[in-house]
Amino acid sequence: MIRFTSDTVTVSAAAGEPTGERRIDAIAVPWNTFATVSDGTEVMFKEGSLPVDGKAPRVFMYHDSSQPVGIVSERVSTDEAMLASMYISRTQAGDDALVLAADGVMDVSVGVNPREFSYDDQGRMIVTAADWMELSLVPIPAFAGATITQVAASAETEPDTEPTPELVEETEPVDSVQPEAAIEAATPTAPIPAQAKRNFGMPSAGEFMAAYHIGGEVWQRVNAAAAEVAKSKQTALQAAAGDSLTTDTPGLLNQMVLGPVFTDLNYIRPVVSAVGARAFPDGGTQKTFIRPTWTTHVSVGSQSPELGGVSATTPVIASNVVSKTTLAGQVTLSAQDIDFTSPAAMEIILRDLAGQYMLQSDAVACAAILAGDTASGSTWTVTANDPTSLISALYDAATDILKATNFLPDHIFVSPDVWQKLGAQLNAEKSPIFPYTGAAGLMGVNGMGTANVTQMNTFNPLGLNLVVDRAFADNTMVVARGTAIEFYEQIRGIMSVEVPSTLGRTFSYYGYVSTFIADGDQVKSIAIA
Repeated sequence: MIRFTSDTVTVSAAAGEPTGERRIDAIAVPWNTFATVSDGTEVMFKEGSLPVDGKAPRVFMYHDSSQPVGIVSERVSTDEAMLASMYISRTQAGDDALVLAADGVMDVSVGVNPREFSYDDQGRMIVTAADWMELSLVPIPAFAGATITQVAASAETEPDTEPTPELVEETEPVDSVQPEAAIEAATPTAPIPAQAKRNFGMPSAGEFMAAYHIGGEVWQRVNAAAAEVAKSKQTALQAAAGDSLTTDTPGLLNQMVLGPVFTDLNYIRPVVSAVGARAFPDGGTQKTFIRPTWTTHVSVGSQSPELGGVSATTPVIASNVVSKTTLAGQVTLSAQDIDFTSPAAMEIILRDLAGQYMLQSDAVACAAILAGDTASGSTWTVTANDPTSLISALYDAATDILKATNFLPDHIFVSPDVWQKLGAQLNAEKSPIFPYTGAAGLMGVNGMGTANVTQMNTFNPLGLNLVVDRAFADNTMVVARGTAIEFYEQIRGIMSVEVPSTLGRTFSYYGYVSTFIADGDQVKSIAIA
């Protein structure tokens, strides 16, 4: 199963019928774009690789088939991407999914089974045909900047009047969004006519899908109309609070402010992004799982004389038991903070919970690297204007890996202070040894850094992919082959419960992670003096 997370989502709860809609629109998969999927493989989907007919994919939470919340009701393939419209069921889980999506907490990730595919010369999978099994709502996208772009809803209208969608107020309970009687089909090839006498409201999900497909002035006009409606519903610039009680958020009401809460943390996972997050092999149903590795390989040798004995070695495969770690955080909000803040305090706090989960899971991956590496026996003695010791240490580590495994390394993991030392390395002419040239990795003034060390016909360990992570202890420098570092993850997401006795609501955000260093001979640390 391949799970591919997109970076563009539109949520709509606009009334296209008198009974209202429960709909989420999204760009499910952009064509011709490589991305790292859940098992660490780089995958690209070609146009037409996903079906637009046949059995409709189900909508899950967190790729968990035990948490269904709806069904994909519309599929439209354009030149750029596969568009999807999801109908969300009228259940408590569906209500929660709509609220989380409307609050900007969720994005989308597609789950498919490839049927026809090939690999390019870099080992990346190119999918030309696949069975589309499900589309999931997930809180952490694969690409930076994944956001919810539009939220709309409307009150019920009389059957004999034309519905005029309008923006849902933040304090409106999700139960006010009623399920539609029939899913309105998007018509991406038909124009969206302008009606001068109509008071144009929030576009429906179908209109948005069609306008996106048509593009040009039609898309600009529909998007501008939606923005104008949203603007008309905003009373003032308002800040969201991150505390649990209104007494801790004195600036909630009747205050003119400059903007939202200032972001003082970047929720990124450098190490996890570099090595990739894999799905648990047991489907997440057990506390532990077995990861086999070689202990003793078979052998092959020359036979001499004829009919003489041939090389025979009994293979040994180790059954490594990998345990799962639970990462979780909790917060309790008063009903007042949920009801009286806009944007809602709940949105800001849930985002922070998800972000803190990301930071902690990355720290777990960093700790596993430091616990599972083996010393290269080399030391980088930092000397001003003389990178000789550094070059020697890098080559020593790469040579150790090559001799032990027949692989060359492709990553160098460092702490921020070591990154600073690398950047300060100068040659005899006082020029940087590793200046930034717009490409990834450590780049040398003589071009040596551009070598691709993963190819056996290049012998330069400076072509390593540089990964800087603040979760590493100072003086950390590890040269490694990325595939030897395995990070497994199952994000369970939000759990919540209301506490009527205190007019509060408690939220937890949690997930399971495991780390496994498959071969310490492919992960070499370098001492720094």
